[in-house]
This record gives sequence, C-alpha cells and structure tokens, in this order.
Amino acid sequence: MKTSALALGFALGQVYANIPFPKVHLRCDNGLSSCFRGMPCEDGECIWGKSSLGDLYPQSFRRSEAALPKELQPRALYSTDGSCGAANGGTICDPNSKVLAAQRLLRLRIPPRPDQTAVAVKTLVVRHATPMALMEAAAQRMDTAESHPITAVPAVRTDAVVQTHLQLNLQQHPLRKSPSWAYQPRAPPPAQRRQMALAVPPTVEPFVATGHREAVAPHTVILPASSTNPLVEAGVPAMHAGLMQNGRVIFLDKVEKLTQLKLPNDQFAYSSEYDPATNKVEALSYETNAFCSGGAFLADGRFVSIGGNAPLDFLDPTVGDGFNGIRYLTRSATDTSLNGQGWSEPPGNKIASARWYASVQTMPDSTLFVASGSLNGLDPTKPENNNPTYEVLNAQGVSNGRNIPMEILRKNQPYYMYPFIHLLNNGQLFVQVSKSAEIFNVATNTVTKALPDIPGDYRTYPNTGGSVLLPLSSGNGYAPEVMICGGGAYQDITSPTDPSCGRIQPLAATPRWEMDSMHEGRGMVEGTLLPDGTVIWVNGANQGAQGFGVARTPTYHVLIYNPVKPLGQRWSRGPKSEIARLYHSVAVLLLDGTLMIAGSNPVEQPILKPVPGKVPSEDFVTEFRIEIYTPPYLSGPNASKRPTGLTLSSKSLKADGSTFTVRFTAPAGNKVARVALYHGGFVTHSLHMNHRMVFLDTTGYQAGATSQILTVKMPPNRNVAHAGPYVVYVTVDGVPAIGQFVSVA
Repeated sequence: MKTSALALGFALGQVYANIPFPKVHLRCDNGLSSCFRGMPCEDGECIWGKSSLGDLYPQSFRRSEAALPKELQPRALYSTDGSCGAANGGTICDPNSKVLAAQRLLRLRIPPRPDQTAVAVKTLVVRHATPMALMEAAAQRMDTAESHPITAVPAVRTDAVVQTHLQLNLQQHPLRKSPSWAYQPRAPPPAQRRQMALAVPPTVEPFVATGHREAVAPHTVILPASSTNPLVEAGVPAMHAGLMQNGRVIFLDKVEKLTQLKLPNDQFAYSSEYDPATNKVEALSYETNAFCSGGAFLADGRFVSIGGNAPLDFLDPTVGDGFNGIRYLTRSATDTSLNGQGWSEPPGNKIASARWYASVQTMPDSTLFVASGSLNGLDPTKPENNNPTYEVLNAQGVSNGRNIPMEILRKNQPYYMYPFIHLLNNGQLFVQVSKSAEIFNVATNTVTKALPDIPGDYRTYPNTGGSVLLPLSSGNGYAPEVMICGGGAYQDITSPTDPSCGRIQPLAATPRWEMDSMHEGRGMVEGTLLPDGTVIWVNGANQGAQGFGVARTPTYHVLIYNPVKPLGQRWSRGPKSEIARLYHSVAVLLLDGTLMIAGSNPVEQPILKPVPGKVPSEDFVTEFRIEIYTPPYLSGPNASKRPTGLTLSSKSLKADGSTFTVRFTAPAGNKVARVALYHGGFVTHSLHMNHRMVFLDTTGYQAGATSQILTVKMPPNRNVAHAGPYVVYVTVDGVPAIGQFVSVA
C-alpha cells in the first residue's frame, strides 16, 4: 500500500471530528486511473460527485450526484492570554495558562456520592416529564454559551413528576419486563401493549449470496422509544459504553453544550449509568474530556477510559484537558454503594503522551497495550500531529512513561487511528490498520508476521467498519480467527461504503482472507458476539464516513452472521429499526442476552431537530433513545425455553485449566447445553476493544434431564482468557440463561 495515496485519500475529507483538512485535487492518468473508488478521471483530474465504477457495485451503495461540502474553518486554538470562549472566536482556554490559574482554583470537583439520598432532591412538576422534553426546554434557554437551570417544560400531559439531582427517575418501560415481549416499531397504546406477549414475529428475510437460502428462526423487532413511549433514554450521547458487574451500562461522552442530565454543580453530565432492569439513568461526573478515548477493563474489574481531547472551558470550566487522561470507574455485583459514583482521576496520573482515538488491548500479564492516537486533534496528513506509537500501562492502569514507535501505524498515516487489535492464543497481537495487518510481539517489540492486505476499501478510521475475534474453543486448539466487515473509500459524505467482509486465521501456516459480503455497503457497522456463537451486526451508513456531518443513508437492518455455516449461507437479515445510528453509536450485550443499541451524535454539538441543507450535514439529530433487540434465540417459542436457576460453584475463576460447577434447570426434552465465557469489552466508534468469547469444555450433561449439573473446564491460560470481569452464559438448545458475572484472576 502506498503511503502517499493514503494521505491524499484522507485529505479528501472535509470534516474529521473537529480536525480541518486541506482541499486537494487528485491528478490522474486517463489510461491508468489513480483516483479513489467512485471518482472518475477526466482530463487528468479526479472528479467529485460522479461514479465511474458503479457497474461494479449495487445501486444501494453507488455514489450519488451531490454538492461538495464547503470548506470548514480551522479548529479553534488554545488561548494564551485568557481571552477565550464563545465571546472570543471560540478559542479554547489553555489549561496551563497563568492568566486562568485563579479561575482554575475555583473548579468544582464532585466527590463520589455516598448514597442516593445524601443530596437534597430538587423536584420539578412538569406536564411532559421525559428527558427529551427536559432537553428541549434546556435548548430554548441556550441563548448564551452558559448553561441555565431547567425551570419549566411545555404542557403536554399531566401525569408525571420528575425528581432530579444525580438521576432522572424514568418510568419503567411497559414492555421491558421480559425479552419475551414482541416489540413493534411503533408502540401501540399501553392497554394494547400489555396484551402483546408473544405476538407473531415478523418474517425474516434471508440473504441470498450464491444461490443458497437460509432458514432462520423468527425473532422480534427492535423497540425504539417512540413519541408514544419516550422514556427509555441514555441521558447523554452514547459515544462509549460498557456492561458493568452490577448489570448496568455505562455511557461516556465528550463535553457538550447540553445533555439530558445535570450534576449538583449545575453543569451538564457527560457520563451516565443506565439500569436495564428499571430503565433509570443516573448522571456521573468526570474531570477530563473523554472525547474519543480508548478503554478496557483492568484485571481487578475497574473500567478504564484512556486519552481524550481538549477542554472546552466556555462550555464547562469544571472539565479539564483529557488528551493524556486516565479515568477509572468501579462497580460491583454485590456492593451497591458503588452505584452512581463518578469517575476517579488521581492527580498526576497520566499516560505518556497525548492520545486521541487510541485503541487498548489487555495482555496476558494484565498490562494494557495502548496504541495510536492524535497528539493535538489537528490535520493528520501532517505527521507532526500524529502519535504512531504505543505505550504499556501496568495491571493497575498506570503508564510506564515510554512511547515506542510502531511501524504499521507510521506507514499507514493518516489511516492509523483506532486500529483493530485482538489478543491471539500465542500471547501476541493481531493488528489491523487501514488495509494492512500483522502479528505483533509486544514483549520483543517485533513484527512476527506481515499478513496479506484485506481486499476492498479502507477499514479503519475515518472509514471504519467493524471487527470481531470469532468464538474460541478447544476443538481447534483455541485457534483465533478474525473477521472484519465494512469500510469506505474516503472521508466525505459522497464516499461509497464497502459491503465485503474478510475472515483470516492469522496463525495459520499460510494466512489468507476469505471474503464474503453483507447485504449492502456499510461504514460504522459493528459486530457483537452472541452466546449461541452467532454475530450480530448493526448500525452504520450506506454512504459517507466517520466525522461530523459526513454520512447519510443510514443502514437500519440487523444483520445476523453464523460463522459455522458454509460460505454463501452465513448471512441473514433481521428486523429494521426506525432510528438512524451513525457516528458515535454503540451496541452492548446485556445479561439477559438481548442487545442494547444506543447513541448516534453525528454533529459537533447536540441538536434536537434536523436542519436540512446544512454543510456539514445536520440531517440527523443527536439520538438519546435506547433500543433493545431480542435475537432469535429468545423470540417466538424460544421465549419460554430459557434455562433457570443458574448457580455457579465459584465466581472467582482462573485461566489455568481448573474446573468449576454450574447447576441449572433446563426445559424438558433438551438436546445440548453449552457454557460460554464472555467479555464485552469497551465499545466505541464501532470498535469493541477486548471483546472475546470462549466456549468452555463441559462434562456431566444429561440430554433431556431438567435438573443439570455440569463440570466446566476453564481455558488453559491467559492468552485465551486474559484477566478481568467476564459473564458466564449457559445455553440450552441455543437459548441462554441470564448471565452471571465472574472474575478471571
């Protein structure tokens, strides 16, 4: 791959989050075009807005004739004299400025709240008590750069009271009591909804790839929180997410001009804790801007966010520079006093260098491998702005202070950020950047093997697709196989997206990519492993790229991938959502085996209503609604076949081949049971960092018996299952019991 071509492709983009890009004109030879896909060569220049290769791609993802985006103003720079904020051209207040030192001393730091009753509760009697209504009221008051308290909401209904301090007490969703409910795209009236259990699911549309058709079990469609049922919402834009040991989901966002939640200091919250059991969401505090960070779970179970972006003092003077920040969050399956406590950031504890858009991988020795990132958020076509290095944090999440150059990142600039990284069963790493891949030995700082480039378009930021490490098992010696789907040609709203998917066994004697195809081209598509071994792919766009206002044509369908089927029979299409999930969306598997889908904030600051005709595009709003997708294994007749009464002999496990016991009650007539060790990881930007699942060996299963006792064998070492929190899922005939968190030490 040619570095110069990469740099030019990246320069074609007009918006890269808040990074400006120079406009360049690509030259070409009519006889041998050097243009990017979708750009014809005419009179020696690559032409925007036309498709020369449309015959190679289905109409669904051909590039359309569209107006070119206008040039953007450069990113606001740090102020050094104290004149900063909205009143001074949007300049950013320098965190090291002596002029602002006195002001910095007055920053309000919010200690963890010891319980949910220690803070006085402010009660708002409102006539439309929903988070969106609260946000609309806040938006009406955003006539200056400062935030205002919410005091009133327009009258719509008269049956709700909202109590707000660190949480919005959201009413429980009437259909969220059990995954057996058949969710509908448009929720009917409440009385009818209560009668809808086990309604007839929609017909599943199989994907016809090479003449084969696949029969797929029926499954329920996605439930959006619609205008008739608007109470399932995240509180903040869901840029990052993770499932915690208390069964709740943590959302983490950047500094915004408004969210749905406020902290006791009257600033908006940029992180929240969502409880799927009650549909309540609490505001969480943090100290440094977590914008586009990486993350992982530490061996002791703490959730860590690494890197970020600059402060925005004119929006919130209490949040500092996050470029080299490390944030920690602690939750427990048994200690409820930790619930609702904010992120901890010990003073002086920083990573070795600024990193924005860094990837993180837990190693077998429990250290964290942290790679890539921008140094300053400026033009990535200029190497001085980039950080093509890695560093290592110890098991406690503290950096060793060394930045080590990494060649695959350097040579693939500017497509070097948010690389796909997977831990292999030999303790080394699979690393994918742009189209390039390799096996990297962290211990020796060497490339063990250069892998073949994946065919198709660019696969990493800003044309990120998605990647998963397919389920591991002892049947093939825990041999790893990596799957990558989607991507795009360049960073612009006109970019076509790639429908292809590649699978590779990196440790094979002769690794090669086995190519397959989704139903349509997708960028920002993300894959999530399910306990039955299938992979769910959701979210994304059919045109455009990652960045603010540079994507359109959302892809709404759920795609289901069965990795054990023959090539050409692996894909089927599931239900269709009504909510666009573009830039900054997430998907997280919950303990009950359903998939939570949230996020989409494809604009620089939140908007609540679309603004057609804007450049960059503001056609899609900041999305706060949460959806719950129920896979086929819990739909239709399967909804009543869930194993129950699951108990584990121990929840403190070791990856050393030792055993533990599981007991459960299975439906009569059962035929097979499996146990999966599942790690959801840190989810952001269609990456699921550290995501992995291992099918464990078992003995003792008795076909047909309702009372089951299985002896379960753990993986042989931490190359297969690194330390940290996992969920044990037991499936009977593919139907999962409620998962239980364990700790792998």
